[in-house]
Amino acid sequence: MSFRSIMRDVRDGFGSLSRRSFEVRLSGHHRGKSHGSVHELHDQPLVIQNSRWAGLPPELLRDVIKRLEASEGTWPARKHVVACAAVCRSWREMCQEIVKSPEFAGKITFPVSLKQPGWRDGTIQCFIKRDKCNLTYHLFLCLSPALLVENGKFLLSAKRTRRTTSTEYVISIDADNISRSSNTYIGKLRSNFLGTKFIIYDTQPPYNNAELSPPGRSRRFYSKKVSPKVPTGSYNIAQVTYELNVLGTRGPRRMHCNMQSIPVSALEPGGYVPGQPELLPRSLDDSFRSISFSKSIDNSTEFSSSRFFDIGVSREEDNEGKERPLVLRNKAPRWHEQLQCWCLNFRGRVTVASVKNFQLIAATQPAAGAPTPSQPAQPDHDKIILQFGKVGKDMFTMDYRYPLSAFQAFAICLSSFDTKLACE
Repeated sequence: MSFRSIMRDVRDGFGSLSRRSFEVRLSGHHRGKSHGSVHELHDQPLVIQNSRWAGLPPELLRDVIKRLEASEGTWPARKHVVACAAVCRSWREMCQEIVKSPEFAGKITFPVSLKQPGWRDGTIQCFIKRDKCNLTYHLFLCLSPALLVENGKFLLSAKRTRRTTSTEYVISIDADNISRSSNTYIGKLRSNFLGTKFIIYDTQPPYNNAELSPPGRSRRFYSKKVSPKVPTGSYNIAQVTYELNVLGTRGPRRMHCNMQSIPVSALEPGGYVPGQPELLPRSLDDSFRSISFSKSIDNSTEFSSSRFFDIGVSREEDNEGKERPLVLRNKAPRWHEQLQCWCLNFRGRVTVASVKNFQLIAATQPAAGAPTPSQPAQPDHDKIILQFGKVGKDMFTMDYRYPLSAFQAFAICLSSFDTKLACE
């Protein structure tokens, strides 16, 4: 049997499993939400494990996955890699072994990739489409080097909600269903009244076990977590601050990002980002809406909407004995006398001047004075970790790299969209 025939049979078999699981889910809903959830969680793995492909010899399975990984390197063809990982446990474990994370492969494959660090050896190029009428923002993976190409692989979406004293951006892995009560909700961004301070909240705790947000209005919801076995909450993982410009002096915005979930040592040689989510069985469900797969209903948990009084508060007693977090700052632009404007070198990725455009680099200073010839500055501290800029009407590019994840980069870029009364 040829390789193409094997893959065609796998896809056909996977489609029948999806249809059968879908019928099980529908029948469960007639008995109520709780019974349907239990029925689904018990029956679905049994259906998948009884697949005829579950007993494929490991040597042959390894060869199939390796060849598929090498041949299907870009979307939309990469959806076949996701389909293979969802066949059964043995296929999933083999995919977990062969398919590398974005940090080393530079490819976004599974939903879990959205919360894993970006590529070490280059940038992952994306673009954001803004819908002013619906107050929504959609993040896409670039499939072409052209800047204004409409097609792209959908990754994340966000919806803006203006409240009395703050603005909130709800982030989802679904393009249409963007709500905190949805099972596709993965985090949010919240600002103060002036739009100068923002907090990024994640549904998963970071490596340093950050505390849950302060109690507020309680709400129950179902969340499709990237790592489903981790309890859902609202964890403060980063803060974005824009410097005040109340006098209206000429100059671009100045911003700082305190990444509490990323230690400063991540940029050092041999450094890494701890606490990364892993590929788990139910993290493959409805992967970017690329394949039809049975959605599992996660256990509900109490959600407390956070207040904003803790933004920018220094908690030195909590930081004792802990590693310093990574701090990012925007790269200072230079004034162009001929053009009479502030300029940054975006290397062709940004074509329209805008106050929203920025580049972020590490703001970490050497521990002991300035660098010397014998101890040069680390090159990773000078690299552009995130750049964001306008290329057309309601079109923006977003290029990020290690140690930021797509989720973190998207949230930081959303802060640039917000109105800043005292910064411009």
